Amino acid sequence: MRTLDPPTVDRDVPAALALVLDDLLGRRLEEARALEGIFAADIAGRVAAFTARGGRRRRSQLLWWAMRACGGGGDETETALLTAAAVELVQTCALVHDDVMDGSSMRRGEPAVHDAVDRQYGTSGRPRPLVTLGGSAAILVGDLALTWADDTFAEALLTSPHSLTLGRQWRAMRTEMIAGQYLDLHGQATNAHSPGRAIRTAILKTARYSAVHPLVIGALLAGAGPETVRGLSRAGLCAGIAFQLHDDLQGAFGDPGTTGKPAGDDIRAGKATYLMAVGREMCARRGDSDGMRLLETVVGCPTATDEQVRQVLDLLVAHGARAHVTAKVERLCERAVRVLRGAAPVQQPAEHVARLLLDAGGVRLPGHSAVGYPGDAGRTDPGRTAVLTGRAR
Repeated sequence: MRTLDPPTVDRDVPAALALVLDDLLGRRLEEARALEGIFAADIAGRVAAFTARGGRRRRSQLLWWAMRACGGGGDETETALLTAAAVELVQTCALVHDDVMDGSSMRRGEPAVHDAVDRQYGTSGRPRPLVTLGGSAAILVGDLALTWADDTFAEALLTSPHSLTLGRQWRAMRTEMIAGQYLDLHGQATNAHSPGRAIRTAILKTARYSAVHPLVIGALLAGAGPETVRGLSRAGLCAGIAFQLHDDLQGAFGDPGTTGKPAGDDIRAGKATYLMAVGREMCARRGDSDGMRLLETVVGCPTATDEQVRQVLDLLVAHGARAHVTAKVERLCERAVRVLRGAAPVQQPAEHVARLLLDAGGVRLPGHSAVGYPGDAGRTDPGRTAVLTGRAR
C-alpha cells in the first residue's frame, strides 16, 4: 500500500481512501480469480465494484477526522485508513443485503446487485428455494464483503496498541447494525408504528453504526481518554438519529436523481419510519379517520399508485409531520455540534467532524444557502425549514 502522510490525507480523505481501497480490492480480486473464475466475476467482482463506487464515504471521513481531532496522525495513519476501508466493506454488506430484504431494484442510481445478476442471467422469474439467483448471489456478495471487512480490520489492528478496545467496538458495531436491521423488518411485519419504536430502530440500525462507532473508533485509534470518547459518542448519537430521520424524509419526498432510489419505495414497502409514525399519531390526535384510512390503505401496499403515494405525502405535509421531523433533525444536529465542540481536544479537525455531522442530517451551516425539497411545487409547509441536501447512502 502506498504510504500517505496525515497532511496529504487531510487534503482529500475520500481520495486517500480510494488509493487504499484500490490496492486492497485488487489483492482480494487476484485471490478470488486464483480460486474460481465464475465466483470472482459474479461475486468478488461485485463486492469490489460496489465498494469502489462508494457513496460519500461519510463514515470513513468521520473516523479519520475524529482521530485527527483527538490528536492522532503519524503512526496511526495507515491503521486509520485500513480501518476506514474495513468500514466501507461493512457498508457494502449492509446495503446489498438491505436491497434484497427491501426488494429494491436501484441503488446509487444503478441496478441493485440482486437485480443486476438476474438481468445478466435472465433469472428474475425463476425463484430458487427462497429468492431468485440474483437474490441468492447478493446474499453471498454481502457475506463476502463482511468477510473482507473483518480480514482488513484484523490487518489494521496488527500495528495498533489499542487493539483490545478497538476489537470490542468493532464487534459491537456489527452486532448492533444487524439488530437494527431486524428491528426494521420486524416493525414492517408486525405493524409496530410507535414513534418510540421508530427511534429505537434508528439508533441501532443507523445512529450508532453510521456516526457513533466511526467517531469512537477514530478516537480510540488516537488513544483518546474515556471522557473524550463519551463526548464523541453523545455527539454521534444525536447526529446519527438525525441522519436516519433525514433519510426517512428523503425516502418519502426525495428526488430519485438525488437519492438514487425510486420515489415512494419506503411508502410502498411499509417502512416503519419515525416520519410515518408521527403522521399516524397526528391523524389520531386530529380525529382524521379518512387520513388514517389512507395511511392504512397505501403504506405497505406494493401496488400503490403514484397518485396514492402523492396523497400520503400531502397528508404528511398538511398535518405537520414533515415539519415536525425536520425540526427534530435540526435540533439533533445543533446538539451534536455543541457536544462535539466541548469534547474534541483539537478544534480545527473537529470542525470537519461538525460539517460532516450537519451534512448527515441535511442541515446547512449558518450563512449557507438553503435547499428545499425537490418536487415541492404546489405543496406548502410553512413550518418547515430546508433540509434534504444530502445524497443517498
